[in-house]
Amino acid sequence: MSGSAITMPTTLPDTTRTFGLSDFDFDLPAELIAQHPAPERSGSRLLDGSEARPVDRIFRDLPQLLKAGDLLIFNDTRVMNARLFGEKATGGKLELLVERVLGGNQVAAHMRVSKKPEIGATVSFTPAVGCNDHPAATLLGRWPDSNGALFRFVLSNDAGDDPFTLMARHGHVPLPPYITHADTAEDAARYQTVFAKNLGAVAAPTAALHFDAALLASLDTMGVQRAYVTLHVGAGTFQPVKTEDLAQHQMHSEWYDIPSASQQAVLDCRARGGRIIAVGTTSVRTLESWALTGQTTGNTRIFIRPGFEFKLVDALLTNFHLPKSSLMMLVSALAGYGPIRALYAHAIEQKYRFFSYGDAMFLTLNTRS
Repeated sequence: MSGSAITMPTTLPDTTRTFGLSDFDFDLPAELIAQHPAPERSGSRLLDGSEARPVDRIFRDLPQLLKAGDLLIFNDTRVMNARLFGEKATGGKLELLVERVLGGNQVAAHMRVSKKPEIGATVSFTPAVGCNDHPAATLLGRWPDSNGALFRFVLSNDAGDDPFTLMARHGHVPLPPYITHADTAEDAARYQTVFAKNLGAVAAPTAALHFDAALLASLDTMGVQRAYVTLHVGAGTFQPVKTEDLAQHQMHSEWYDIPSASQQAVLDCRARGGRIIAVGTTSVRTLESWALTGQTTGNTRIFIRPGFEFKLVDALLTNFHLPKSSLMMLVSALAGYGPIRALYAHAIEQKYRFFSYGDAMFLTLNTRS
């Protein structure tokens, strides 16, 4: 990872500062990019950023940072086996990453290929070992709701499976681009939260990967509440922002839903004076989209960066994010630009593990910067 080394600013910026893309760049040693999960989910490290100085903890210590009446908001999306490998009729290799299932066996997908097939062309996929059906996809054209980034396909096989079933049978775990190994049985188990429910994501809500049944039980015992929202994480979560002027950046679209029970849990938490703690940036985006628009379900392109006024989220559990990413801007908006720079510098010095399979941090809302 190239960029500028993380240093603590001499003064904290005030809320009137205009931030540019270069403010969110940093150097990260490649060896700190986690390629595999920790042996135990709750055995990963947790950097506590809620104190004046960083505190190094283990994730299973999380109950020490919470109190009865707090509300944890989890994203219960389930990652699809969204990556399909195949070839065109000419023999050229092709890879699809299914971003959304649209209905009628249609999907919207990213396509990696040396030469795009013609509209109407059918490509075949490599069937899973032991399967006798023949998965295939027919190109319909570009999907207009994606600014031209995605293509519409019809997925089919001999068994007449719907796209979800076809992907479950023949697809691969859509590991992030910075994880270099092919997907394995370990990834199938660990690149999924223990409470994953609603199928539709191409990336895991990684902060929630640290929770296991024992930790959830201990939180229940101490009176920490939990509720669930759904945001189907898209591949755009890994894309860096490319415009120095952040106002020019166009966010990718992701679908979300907040069930009525979770809406009520949020209102009850506010009424009793508890804290609303988002588990992961996807939960933040979901809650703040609701607060901003009043819509409890729909598509969001919310772009949270310094200067954003949070309406619901009081604290955040999150992993460490990519340089120049919209998620670096989100955590800086919540915890403060200066504190985030200091925490990332500490994490690098102490050799925390970064990104999807990496360690976590606990942040509280900072209204000063």
